[in-house]
Amino acid sequence: MAPLSVTNNPLDDPFYYLNNFQQVLAWLATRYADVLSPEEQRFIDEFASLPRASQGLLVRMVMRKGLHFRQSKLHYPEIGDIGSAIEPLLARGWVEDQAPLGLGELFEVLLKQEIILCLGHLIEHPKATKGQWLESLQDHFNQPQPFRSWCPRLEDRLFSLTIMNLCDRLRLLFFGNLYQDWSEFVLADLGIFTYETVEFSAQSRGLRSRQDVDACLFLHECQQRFEAGEPLEEIVAQVHALSLDNPWLERRRGKLLFQIGQHAERIGDFTLALRIYQDCNYPGARLRMIRVLERIGEYAQALEWGEAAAQSPQSAAETQALLRILPRLRRKLGGPPVPRPLARKVERLDLHLPRVDPALSVEYHVQAHLHDETAPVHYVENSLINSLFGLLCWPVIFAPLPGAFFHPFQRGPVDLLNEDFHHRRAELFAACFAQLDDGRYRDTIVRRYTEKWGVQSPFVFWGALSEELLHQALDCLPAEHLKHWFSRLLLDIKANRAGMPDLIQFWPQHKTYRMIEVKGPGDRLQDNQLRWLEFCHEHQMPVAVCYVQWVEQGA
Repeated sequence: MAPLSVTNNPLDDPFYYLNNFQQVLAWLATRYADVLSPEEQRFIDEFASLPRASQGLLVRMVMRKGLHFRQSKLHYPEIGDIGSAIEPLLARGWVEDQAPLGLGELFEVLLKQEIILCLGHLIEHPKATKGQWLESLQDHFNQPQPFRSWCPRLEDRLFSLTIMNLCDRLRLLFFGNLYQDWSEFVLADLGIFTYETVEFSAQSRGLRSRQDVDACLFLHECQQRFEAGEPLEEIVAQVHALSLDNPWLERRRGKLLFQIGQHAERIGDFTLALRIYQDCNYPGARLRMIRVLERIGEYAQALEWGEAAAQSPQSAAETQALLRILPRLRRKLGGPPVPRPLARKVERLDLHLPRVDPALSVEYHVQAHLHDETAPVHYVENSLINSLFGLLCWPVIFAPLPGAFFHPFQRGPVDLLNEDFHHRRAELFAACFAQLDDGRYRDTIVRRYTEKWGVQSPFVFWGALSEELLHQALDCLPAEHLKHWFSRLLLDIKANRAGMPDLIQFWPQHKTYRMIEVKGPGDRLQDNQLRWLEFCHEHQMPVAVCYVQWVEQGA
């Protein structure tokens, strides 16, 4: 199936937003016909029969914030008379003009002077805020009533959407999530965001059944309830009871449970946290459980879990943490002290610099101090290596594998952080890495830099990647080192695409380089940074840590 197209220039057609909405409905009718509920299918069919002005008005309302809209605030030249356009929507019940409003909802659609006009006889302090008025009037009004009953003296009508939940379900089916909204089309139309074109097969669906749709909506509801502070025990029980056979949704469930477990730790409910972590397969849950067991004094159990984890660690981050935790647990259980392995010596730079501009970071000060025309310094942090990887492996990252891409507005594949991301594409990555062995990678990266400029990617930092930096990097970074970096990225993308040294210095004449991690006064190396430093030393990559102390200017 061909990818969804979008309008190139929204100004070409004043109904550009309607065109986009219609394309979504057509996309859903074609790809999700077996998943749509009768109500959703009926909406798609009936929407097509509406007059264009009525279609446009409904879409305008759906894409705006809230559910209630005053007629006097609806001005769209392409729609024309709002009173005429609204009638077919009222007839179908998709919009109401007699919906009962609570006092809080009324205050949201009225200005202060209009509140005084409608309820002024009850307002004791005219100079107070709307919030203070609302609080003082709550006891007077506990029954919702239509807008006209609240405000008989206002010459206006209030329209209330009744199909927002339905439209949210359609949006969920299209995007596979509820955090992306209709603005994605506008941003793409305006060229603010450009997405890679991916061919979609019939298997490229995130939600494969009606059960998946209902489960995804339920998980979203549980997330909202958790964030609203509802009792955790009930939410956890309901999330556990949810029946799932979709790996993508299973990962979502695991992430939600992991977040609830972390919150339970913060509020001191260690019993709940342990119960969550023991049954949670989300990355990091096992390590959190070991930490909680240690925290509550269950050292023997923590050690048992820790030693089992050390035999088959989930990640380098877990291995690093266990190297600190296990000796501590053994010591607490009365075992002999275990000497820690000596940290590998790192080249150290000590600089005493004047703080020329307090608004600039310490990294920029070091960059300016070390930079030379024959040895340029760039502030790259994680951007350079990730970008080179993303450019070389572009076709692999955007390969149209089943379950990877659901819609045309994805920055990267859905399974990017899954444990089997590399395994599913092993042959494709091997073909890309082969270019590092025969030298083709340079032309490939430069060509993709030009061809794909500005296209969204989970790895490429367009704003940080200049043509000058790209060519200096390709001249000075050995292919062998690039291969080591890229291979490490694939071992654990979530952990390893961060923590890289802040600066990189090139010596183009000698085709050499040096990476520099910068630490200001009182700053220390973080775990992911230590892992990268160790990795660089293991593969003989030049790296240094620069410690900065500020001095008074002129001293």
